[in-house]
Amino acid sequence: MIQFSHPEAFLMVPLWGVAAWMLPRAELWKPLRILTGLLLMLAWANPHLPRQSRGLDVWMLVDRSSSAAEWIEPRLPEMESLLEQSRGRHDRLFFVDFAEDVIVRETISEAILSGRMDATHIGGALQYTLSRLDPGRHSRLLMVTDGFSTEPLEDAALRLNRENVPMDLRLIAPVDVTDFRVDELRAPNPVRPGEAFILEARVFGNADADVPVELWRDGQRVGGGVAAVRRGRAAVRWSEVLPRPGAVEYEVRILPETDAWAGNNRQTRWVEARGGRRLLLVTAYADDPMVPVLRAQGVEVELVTDPARLRPGHLTGTAAVVIHNVPAYDLPNPFIDALPFYVREQGGGLAMIGGRLSFGAGGYYQSSVDELLPVSMELKEEHRRLSVAMAIVMDRSGSMAAGVPGAPGMTKMGLANEGAAQAIELLGDRDAVTVFAVDTSPHVIVPMTTLGENREQITGMVRRIQSHGGGIYVYEGLKAGWEELQKAEQGQRHIILFSDASDSERPQGYERIVDDMLADNATLSVIALGNERDRHADLLKEIAARGQGRIMFNDDAATLPSIFAQETVALSRSAFLDEPVALQATAGWQELAAAQLNWPAQVDGYNLSYLRPEATAGLLSADEYEAPLVAHWTRGTGRVAAIAFPTGGEYSESVRAWPQYADFVRTVFGWILRPELPPGLALRHERVGETLNVELLYDESWEDTFARTPPRLLTAAGVDLEGRTHVWRRIAPGTFQTRLDMAGTPMLRGALQVGNRAMPFGPLTAGTGAEWRFDPAMPRALRQMSEVSGGVNRIDLASIWEAPRRVELRGIRNALLLATLLAFLAEALWTRLDGQRPSVDFRAGKAPKRPRFRKPKPEKPQAAPETVPPQPEVKRRTVFDQARRR
Repeated sequence: MIQFSHPEAFLMVPLWGVAAWMLPRAELWKPLRILTGLLLMLAWANPHLPRQSRGLDVWMLVDRSSSAAEWIEPRLPEMESLLEQSRGRHDRLFFVDFAEDVIVRETISEAILSGRMDATHIGGALQYTLSRLDPGRHSRLLMVTDGFSTEPLEDAALRLNRENVPMDLRLIAPVDVTDFRVDELRAPNPVRPGEAFILEARVFGNADADVPVELWRDGQRVGGGVAAVRRGRAAVRWSEVLPRPGAVEYEVRILPETDAWAGNNRQTRWVEARGGRRLLLVTAYADDPMVPVLRAQGVEVELVTDPARLRPGHLTGTAAVVIHNVPAYDLPNPFIDALPFYVREQGGGLAMIGGRLSFGAGGYYQSSVDELLPVSMELKEEHRRLSVAMAIVMDRSGSMAAGVPGAPGMTKMGLANEGAAQAIELLGDRDAVTVFAVDTSPHVIVPMTTLGENREQITGMVRRIQSHGGGIYVYEGLKAGWEELQKAEQGQRHIILFSDASDSERPQGYERIVDDMLADNATLSVIALGNERDRHADLLKEIAARGQGRIMFNDDAATLPSIFAQETVALSRSAFLDEPVALQATAGWQELAAAQLNWPAQVDGYNLSYLRPEATAGLLSADEYEAPLVAHWTRGTGRVAAIAFPTGGEYSESVRAWPQYADFVRTVFGWILRPELPPGLALRHERVGETLNVELLYDESWEDTFARTPPRLLTAAGVDLEGRTHVWRRIAPGTFQTRLDMAGTPMLRGALQVGNRAMPFGPLTAGTGAEWRFDPAMPRALRQMSEVSGGVNRIDLASIWEAPRRVELRGIRNALLLATLLAFLAEALWTRLDGQRPSVDFRAGKAPKRPRFRKPKPEKPQAAPETVPPQPEVKRRTVFDQARRR
């Protein structure tokens, strides 16, 4: 049926008749002029004619989320092939994959989704697809999913109806399966140290059963029990005590015999034990002499001599962290990576104290702590006393060809190559290097060569090493590296063995090689790709221990370049000077204390480093280096100090005998402790599902302060080094509020900043996400959306090409305007060819007849004209004269 956009245009018909009667001279009654007016009127009315599309565009949206992948992916190739084979010549088929993010792909092999897979954003996928439809073709959507969306669908439903696009459903989910899940883990937060509290786990299931339950704390199993699921639910409780301040992560796991989804069998929760201001002392000495000094001042000290147990949660409630002669490779990476946010944003203090395993010698170069320290640890070339010969034995087995999450386009081999190349770049011109790539046999990449002008060529060769063959033969690699290293003339010789902790083979006989190295004063260290639970981890530990070297496990291949750099700096570009050195006081100490100390005459040794720009030195060495022995600065809202000489253990006798030792310790560590905020300020947070509601409560004493400097809220997900700023919303006098999305966040840490002070909070977790809750309301809402849009539950996929297609109305205004122009030109041409017409005779009341064109006759000869006498002029009377006479 024809539809008109402007039916008022038909009023032109009576108007045209009136104009033709009132303006007869315009001759509007002529056929061409009537046709022109009629076409113009129709163009104004803008008629739309019904038309059916020749082809159909089908957009197949495929749910690739974690909860649906097990059921959908095995059927996906068959479904896509069926749709492709049954479509018509003018039909088109498109594929859209979605989980948290959305991507359009060509074939099943090209489905590469970024973002989290434990989210089902059906609404976002619909919005994305609708924005890509061709408005000139008829489109239909086919949604293949389990129906459990993790986001609201209202906005997508409104747009689907507004754009009149039908959506068919193909719901694929297991039917009549047994599933159990941990719905929630409840705990009070915070708690007091030493006081008991209750943990409660709520377990849901669709069958009656006794389900085993385990309770874990910071990665260690601390309890168990049985959840007696009856009528769909059960609860298990434990009594817990946290003996000291800090935060610990609790995890509940269920172990059902029959279970459809394993992804919802666990829940986590952080619990904070809140005490007074606490200093975390990570030290190599169980009797560290600084502990009694600090405790006598009233500082609560937590002594840690087993750094492997440290977690980011240990930073909660901690006012400062002190690292005393503990190497970086003994500290867990998550703990080290959490320190930058802790210092810069949460206002925590940090101090590093010297020793043979501290600063650059302890592997802190290019670590997360490096840029926090007020001193640089890389030894200058002119200060090096011994040249180094290094053999790098690299694993190039088949496992090294695997890709690396978080490093698109990179392989383990590529990152290991980059690490070895960076290690070579850090060596000096007088140093020498040899590189072997090992699988089932060693392959010489670079023979023993002094760097000098060869550095660029050598690093280029190393960066081109390719992965081949089976596992690495450890003995063959060590043997080849030692044989080449024996050719070197440098005074210090070292082997770096890089190997996959799960794929290191044929070690038989390595003991003899390592013993020969030790007898010849050579050293050995191991970089192991993996963790201590891998099958060949113990072998690599034995090799490092026998070689009296260190082993660094790393299960994040993306950080391999920095680990190679740390090991190289620790070997060749760091120095602990073990001879007594005199001291030189500076005015910088008075930034920490009002008066100078009576410094001791000397210290027994120190780590050579260099003062960074903007940092302040409080004490210098009185030798050729004039190195900073005490340095400090502020980083963000936190304070950092570096003490280059040992204050405990060996090389600390002179310092510990110093009468003002206690004053020195109290001054430095009192300065780095996080200052407390004044009263009248409180931070309250509540977790609702995957959303964290944060409220800032303050009294009238803070009004002027906030007017000058608004408060800032920063958060970091996991152990991210950088924080994210959030916007406050004032909801009432004395109250700010904001909401944080915790979806997919394993751990959230935050800080409220007011000027140069901070109030930390966290860590917090969102627990198991909505992906595993299987809200039954979501499939019902999706079915309703499909019905309202004109879609069906599509069991036979091939029949989608036979679905009724929407009849579209196409406007013909442009064609009518073109026809109007042609009619106007035709009428103008006809008028021009018709010649001039005489004027209208008003007395007759009608137009004169049109003269006819006739064929001219032959002219006759004419007689001479007669002379006619002139006649008198007769005045012509007009209509107006006659009216005047009457």
